[in-house]
This record gives sequence, structure tokens and C-alpha cells, in this order.
Amino acid sequence: MLRLASRRRRDAVPTEGRDTRVHVDLAHLRGLERVGRTLSLLPRQPARSVLNGRHGSRLRGRGLDFLELRGYLPSDDVRNIDWRVTARTGEPHVRVFTEERDRPALIVVDQRQSMFFGSRHAMKSVTAAEVAAMLAFAVLGQHDRVGGIVVGDRELVECRPASSRAGAMRFLQALAEANLALHADAEPVEPTSLDAVFEAVSRLASRDHLVVVLSDFDVIGPRSERLLGALCRHNDVVLAPVTDVLAEQLPDDLRQTVSDGRWQALLDTRSARIREALERVSRERRETLDAWQRRFGLSLVPLSAGEESAVQLRRLLGVHRRTDHRSAPRRAPS
Repeated sequence: MLRLASRRRRDAVPTEGRDTRVHVDLAHLRGLERVGRTLSLLPRQPARSVLNGRHGSRLRGRGLDFLELRGYLPSDDVRNIDWRVTARTGEPHVRVFTEERDRPALIVVDQRQSMFFGSRHAMKSVTAAEVAAMLAFAVLGQHDRVGGIVVGDRELVECRPASSRAGAMRFLQALAEANLALHADAEPVEPTSLDAVFEAVSRLASRDHLVVVLSDFDVIGPRSERLLGALCRHNDVVLAPVTDVLAEQLPDDLRQTVSDGRWQALLDTRSARIREALERVSRERRETLDAWQRRFGLSLVPLSAGEESAVQLRRLLGVHRRTDHRSAPRRAPS
């Protein structure tokens, strides 16, 4: 049964000597801060950013808080005139607003067993974790609150948005622990449905949040679309599908035995029937996400586990700077 948790054990094993294309620890995620600080999730996006309005959707600005009611001045916007007060007093009055001090961000990171796969550069789980860390540091850099939900097959770890660095570190700690817990010999369990994920998001992000979901979007539930639509009505939602190169383009001569820990099957892409089945799953998932984008006006930020996380994230957000690879060190496989 899926279990919710607000905190997890602080017993993550360091990845010293590990290949960080397979597992990442807190130190590695913290090392991505330099890259994250070069990114922006504010409404004013670079022209080439996928979050720019020309690409189909636009991040809304922060909300407005009522500050005061005062007499009209020639420089005031007539749209802010309070006509009821003006009629009652006989003098024109305007309502003055101030922009909200911050806008909380909630970063949802999929670390289910389906994410523990990679054929070229890194595991999908690693790509999602690295991008989540960079986005968390970007939000901190713009003085907004940041929190997150780490999605596993046994529990959801919820970290409420906070403006402190300590709050962000709690989220990254939970993320590192979930990432290190993934392994090929894991006992098969019923995968967490997106229904449970979107329900958890709704509890933490009732309105006026920026919600980023990094996932392979496996196991779309019967209520996922309805729950997502409700989220989009009151929040800015960004879906970041993480795919692997094999899902994007199947080789013609792949012949491999695969297992879920209990059952084994022969995966042979020379078989037209098998190729069609695999391509249909990927195609239908892409079509579902495209349909959600059109229906709800959300943003899609496609990510690939076959490329360096920082390089593609900067490109997607329209930041043209040479990646400082020292901020995201890679260890050669031992």
C-alpha cells in the first residue's frame, strides 16, 4: 500500500566510487547549484524558452495583494478606479495593489522503478533528480519558496514549500535517498498511479503555485486527467516527460532478455509484432501529453536521459551558456 511521508530517514549511502549516471547522492545534487542559479522560472522568459508564450503556454505572474484605497492621481490607471467608493464619496478613488512577495514552486520528481532505466547516458531517475535540483536552486535564487514531492512505488515524500535553504536541502535529501534506493533486484510492487501523485500535489498546491512534474508518466490512472485539469485551473503546471533513447527510436536488431524481478521475457525488435507494441506504448503516451497541453494550456518540457541534464535544460529554457561541467562531475564506471 502506498504510504505518505513528510520526512524520511537520513541514511543515504554516499555515492563515493559509484557511477553518478546510475545513482546520485546529496553532495552531487548540491553540486548543481551553480548551474541552477543561471536559470529562471520567472514569467519573463527568454525568446527561445519553451516556457515562453510563443511556444504555446506562458507562466503567469505572481498574484496581487490589495494594499490601500486612495484618491485618484492623473498618472493612475483608470482600470483601477473603485467605482463604488467613487460614487459614495463623490471623489475618484483607486485601489492600489502590490505584487505578492513570492510565488511558491512545487517540484514533483518520479523515482519509481520504471525510472530506473537508461540505455545511453544516464538513468531516467538520475536525469529527473538532477533537473529537479537545478530547478530548486533556480527558485531559491529568485527568492521564492520551493518544495517538492518525491514519488516512489512505496511512498510519497512531501516537502512543503519553504523559502529557506534548509527546506530545499530537506527536499534534495529525500530525493537522494529515493534515488539510491533504486536497484535492479528490487522486489516487484504495484507501481504508483498518477492519480495518487496529482492528489498529493493538490493538497500542497491549492492555488497560485508553479508545479513542475518530472516523470515518465507511466501508469496514468482513470482520474489523472480530471485531477490535472483542476490543478491547471489555479496553478501554472509544467510537465517534463523524461524519456530514454530506446523509447524515442527503437533499434532494428535489439535482442535482449528483460525481467521485472519475477518474470522474464525475450525482447526482440526484429519481430514486427513486438516493435509495433513497444512503439504504440510510446506513441500513445506522447499523444496523451500533447492532448493535455492543448486542453489545459500547460507547458511541456521534454527531457532525455540520453543527454547531459544541464546542457538540455539550459537549451530548453533559452539560456545559451557553455555548461560548466565542473558543477556536475561525472565519474567513470568502475
